[in-house]
Amino acid sequence: MDVAVGHRGRAILAHVSLKLASGETAAIRGANGVGKSTLLRCIAGVAEPLHGEIRVNDVPADDRDPRFRRMVSSLLDSGSWYQALTAAEHVDLIVRANRPVSEGWFEPAQLLAELGIGHVGGALPGRLSTGELQRLAVAMTLARPSALLLLDEPERHLDRSGRESVAGLLRRYAERGGAVVIVTHDDDLAAAIGAQQVSASDFAA
Repeated sequence: MDVAVGHRGRAILAHVSLKLASGETAAIRGANGVGKSTLLRCIAGVAEPLHGEIRVNDVPADDRDPRFRRMVSSLLDSGSWYQALTAAEHVDLIVRANRPVSEGWFEPAQLLAELGIGHVGGALPGRLSTGELQRLAVAMTLARPSALLLLDEPERHLDRSGRESVAGLLRRYAERGGAVVIVTHDDDLAAAIGAQQVSASDFAA
């Protein structure tokens, strides 16, 4: 891709070029406010670049397109919750809504356990801490079958064990052939998943 992204017609990043093959990972780095999250939203197809086109497996990035949605799973904010559903039911809902799920994909109970929240699977969102909610949001993102995973600061609100759990799952996702793009301030997380470093400042408009 070779795109420009920004707000209200004003470019923040220009001539951004990023290509990932199956199994590759990239970390978009830079100070707050430089356009990292805006770029990720454009890759996720929920915002449009000012110039250029983004494609995933030759399908234009557009979250309204069922073909694109089937390939891409994104965590772009802190998540949304149904207050009457338990943590485990949230993950199960994602699986049910995205059937068919290929054999060998991440199992809901396995995700909760590996992220350290298996013991709160029966709890409602209002009973969970911010760290537990972040782990749940990551679990829901991974439970959705995809070929490209997009995560905006997945380490937020997580302690060291939580960040290590996320890193382990992202490595396995890539080992299964998925591509991963994260926005992160965490050097250790980026290194743990072997991410290609993409500095947003290199594309400042």
